Amino acid sequence: MAWIDDLRFASAGDDGVVFVWNVQTGERVHELRGHSRPITAIAVFPSVHHLPPENRQLLTASSDKTVTIWDLHTGSQIYSLSEFQSSVKCLMIIERLDVWFSGADKVCTWNCQAELLCKTACFKDADVSSMIELPKNSIATAVRKDIVIFKLTPLSSESQTWEIIEMRRLSNHEDDIRALISVNDNTFATGSHVGELIIWDSLDWSVRASESQFWNSAQQSDKPAEIKISLTPNQHETCIHHLSSDRENIFAAIGTGIYVYNLQTKTVIAYQQVAHDSRVLHIAKLPNNQLVSCSEDGSVRLWKLQELPPAEPATSGLFSMWGIGRPNKQQNQMAKRKLECSVLKTLELTGDLIGHSGAVRMFLYFEGHGMVTCSTDHLVILWKDGERESKLRSKALFQKLEREEQYNA
Repeated sequence: MAWIDDLRFASAGDDGVVFVWNVQTGERVHELRGHSRPITAIAVFPSVHHLPPENRQLLTASSDKTVTIWDLHTGSQIYSLSEFQSSVKCLMIIERLDVWFSGADKVCTWNCQAELLCKTACFKDADVSSMIELPKNSIATAVRKDIVIFKLTPLSSESQTWEIIEMRRLSNHEDDIRALISVNDNTFATGSHVGELIIWDSLDWSVRASESQFWNSAQQSDKPAEIKISLTPNQHETCIHHLSSDRENIFAAIGTGIYVYNLQTKTVIAYQQVAHDSRVLHIAKLPNNQLVSCSEDGSVRLWKLQELPPAEPATSGLFSMWGIGRPNKQQNQMAKRKLECSVLKTLELTGDLIGHSGAVRMFLYFEGHGMVTCSTDHLVILWKDGERESKLRSKALFQKLEREEQYNA
């Protein structure tokens, strides 16, 4: 799924079809057909410099080795690009430059008229799985275990011609990179298949911090259980499936658990090792400070980040996640460091959204309109705030009665 604007979003699936929806009414606005195989990436080109919002364009990539550009106002196809040697896995847009990038066996740079501006050399036996924008016209791409930094440079000030140059290759991860996110203007983060989280400097591309001991956290019995879940084969899985951030913390979906990593203290300040019965696929913090996670088990769960009481016995268990297999002296020093930190919190389960029968892949949140979830059960579900909707219905009813009284009078 992809957010389009305050009222619209797009969903795409393995059938190659893209739907555009109105989140307020649940109405399907457009049905976009043009791909013959599953959709692999989706992005929105706002064209904010010279086009009104209704003329935004949707970019879709497919395993049929094509990229299609759609007019979101009419639902018609504008361009279809088929000169790719492999499937495009990711799309990224730099609005201020009016260019967009496709990531496959190479990185290609395009303008809004779908003209190829420049491209990199092919990666050997690897594809670009994700990419993000960095300062100074740079981009970071994930290629297997490496982060490859490219810089987009204008060839001349008069013409719109560019070249893309490889600046550095960062090979700090031990296994394939599964998540790549921008945290703030100065920081980005990566997560790997074996549970390594690395925090990077966006300007000089150096390592600011790292953590790789998430799965060594204390047994769930060491901590008051917010929810009782039977143990599953995925409980001790270490793969980081998804990362998100609120600029102060990084929220990580690792195996069946969710973890909150604080950027200032460079520590995990809260976690729930068994948050779901199966792998957690997506996690994000909402504007109302709720944390939401969804899973292969078909559930969507709401969490609240709360301060941990001073006498909470779980603190020693939380600190032990860094001390397993380490000398006592180092363990004591690490525990002391965590004890000095006053921001330790706990994750309390506050709600469940039950409606899907298949794995919930992701969700989108719309202020004032609720949340949208999509699943392998072929359903897109729009969830509304019941209390808010009840108030709106009551208000609408009173307004209708007032109009009828005025009319009768």
